[in-house]
Amino acid sequence: MTPDQVVSRLESGMTLGIGGWGSRRKPMALVRALLRSEVTDLTVVSYGGPDVGLLAAAGKIRKLVTAFVTLDSIPLEPHFRAARERGAFDLVELDESMFMWGLTAAAHRLPFLPTRAGLGSDVLRVNPQLRTVTSPYADGEELVAVPALELDAALVHVNAADARGNGQYLGPDPYFDDLFCAAAQQAYLSCERIVDTADLLKAGAPQTLLIKRADVTGVVETPNGAHFTSCAPDYDRDEAFQRAYAQAAADPEAWAAFERRFLSGDEDAYQAAVTNFRQEAQR
Repeated sequence: MTPDQVVSRLESGMTLGIGGWGSRRKPMALVRALLRSEVTDLTVVSYGGPDVGLLAAAGKIRKLVTAFVTLDSIPLEPHFRAARERGAFDLVELDESMFMWGLTAAAHRLPFLPTRAGLGSDVLRVNPQLRTVTSPYADGEELVAVPALELDAALVHVNAADARGNGQYLGPDPYFDDLFCAAAQQAYLSCERIVDTADLLKAGAPQTLLIKRADVTGVVETPNGAHFTSCAPDYDRDEAFQRAYAQAAADPEAWAAFERRFLSGDEDAYQAAVTNFRQEAQR
């Protein structure tokens, strides 16, 4: 599929999971295609980074479920910060492990899973909708019942995939992309390159085959498709571009110019503009 074909399957009002972590291995080509669409009123579920920031800046988020929204080397995503300060959308802020447990519950088609995470913290205070349960066994322990984070669709990015939807990560961390796919009714996998199935096993150990084809609806080959986030070992985060993004976000006129230069066209236009940006920086 192409990024635009993926987005044509999405509808306003959906609950959309976005894989990756902060400013690492985000499916940015798919996010950029989503920006070009009319899809809006989304509930976004993400260990957030610039995916959340861009969608917030475009006014496409109705509700955000997250554990954080960061650019890693820039601690707080600036568009997210601005959107929260003006109350642009509802926020469900969970502990990182509670978030993972919610995805796990959805992947296993369970209504919730119990955890100790959140007990004795303000997570329960700021999320009064969360409930506790008592263990039915002799310990009688009180636990937090983390509700399933059920997704209508998921978008994730990996290093390589085959045409059937088997996805492989080659960097230091799988994050939770496999859970996003398993928790979703439809999942779309973008990758740096599509290869023959046999070549997946040549490239890495069996545990790098993170995503199962049974959980994937469509595959998109998008070289540099995680830019400006990292996709190790293929490329690191583009720190110079990320700084330019964050600086532009602080000023409406600067952001309008950034959008015209980098976000007004299709993915090929974006990648060409990034190449020009790098060439200018080297002069």
